[in-house]
Amino acid sequence: MVDPLPASPRSQLPRVVVLGGGPAGLGAAWQLALQKKARVTLIEQNAWFGGNAGSFEWEGQSLDFGSHRLHPACEPKILADLKRLLGPELLDRPRHGRIRMLGRFIHFPLKPLDLLLRLDPRFGLGMAWDGATKRFRRAAPGEPDTFASVLRQNLGPTMCERFYFPYARKLWGREPSELSGIQARKRVSAGTVLKLLRKVLNAVPGLKKPGSGRFWYPRGGYGQLSDALARAATLAGAEFLIEHRVKLLEPPAGHLPWRIWVDRGGREHVLEADHVWSTLPISLIPRLLKSEPSEAIAAAAARTRYRAMLLIYLRLPVEQFTEYDAHYFPEAEITITRLSEPKNYSDRRLPKGATTLCAELPCEAGDRLWKSTDAELGELVAADLARAGIPLPAPATAVKVMRLPQAYPIYPNGYEAPLAELDRFADALPNFLTYGRQGLFAHDNTHHALAMAYAAVDCLQGHDFDRAAWARHRDVFATHVVED
Repeated sequence: MVDPLPASPRSQLPRVVVLGGGPAGLGAAWQLALQKKARVTLIEQNAWFGGNAGSFEWEGQSLDFGSHRLHPACEPKILADLKRLLGPELLDRPRHGRIRMLGRFIHFPLKPLDLLLRLDPRFGLGMAWDGATKRFRRAAPGEPDTFASVLRQNLGPTMCERFYFPYARKLWGREPSELSGIQARKRVSAGTVLKLLRKVLNAVPGLKKPGSGRFWYPRGGYGQLSDALARAATLAGAEFLIEHRVKLLEPPAGHLPWRIWVDRGGREHVLEADHVWSTLPISLIPRLLKSEPSEAIAAAAARTRYRAMLLIYLRLPVEQFTEYDAHYFPEAEITITRLSEPKNYSDRRLPKGATTLCAELPCEAGDRLWKSTDAELGELVAADLARAGIPLPAPATAVKVMRLPQAYPIYPNGYEAPLAELDRFADALPNFLTYGRQGLFAHDNTHHALAMAYAAVDCLQGHDFDRAAWARHRDVFATHVVED
């Protein structure tokens, strides 16, 4: 069946089909419809909005897909829009996490007094020595630009060997020397001793930056943000096709429109569009096109890899596990990388008498961990927490595992070449845009994804997309650094 929308003469609004209902897709759909720039249809394969930044209900509690926060670094205009959409449901919350280093927990964000009282003296002395000798550290002639070389040069061996290197091995499944230096620049906001010191001083009264140590969080879970965007887009006139999977994309020939084959429960439907905006993983695009990609493009897509993630939820028959919103585990002897307690992100104290923990375990899709049963993964988390000195107060009453095949982009040495080839391939498709965290293969936060959406809408002028303006926006996106 072909979409019944009439042809789109130049005098009418262009038809834009947005692929993916995460923040980047929803933000664009809303702004396109609100500003009357296009007739918008958004396609989402899941039954919920938000993608990896969504929420779901389990055991009477709203749970996020991992640990998510809306950071104060969000552009003022976008933050004002979100405040208007969510009203009092968007809470201003204090950050209250901790990191386990050398067997001891220290507060995160870092606090000077806590560091003095809790940090292992060996670590403090090592950092002091590394800071004093930084000017003598020089990259060896011809040394490649890697995650390891960048951080060792800027932070010294103590922080690298005790924190960032073991954490990198767990997050991306690669040795630090096998990862590009760009991975360090994009993921490590405190990438120098001076920046690290500034983070510590942000906790000192009188030196705090506005919003330091705080975050925005929807009362009903992080997915409430995406739900609010979807409602606003609907009211503005956008159309949504949820639980629809994109099967095939046929680029326009001559003056014909794009044709997008979608499937819902075995029933196919064909849409037509003047523009296609995709927030899907960029490596997926060549496989969706009607024409077979060249060997070079297929090889580039295969080399553009994402790290998978297991989210392991444990239901506990206690009111609260700890007072902390998140625990970080860089140490190699602890398998998981982060543990969050959703109840502590919001001021909603429901359900009474029970709480849920969410453990994050990076892996490769299809490996031994990925194939483990829910019960086996629940036991793994319980064992990890016992080793970390924070054992479960009671056995879990239920375990649920969510499997995310594309959680983090992996930047191995030389990843830029295949990614650039994919980028050029997508850019050459007529009236096609790839953007968002997955679409640009970027280590970005929600506020970055929304900034991309707003920028894309600004670039649509009538039926034409301003590629030069988009290129300037891309230069800005390249400077984004993940907020911890």
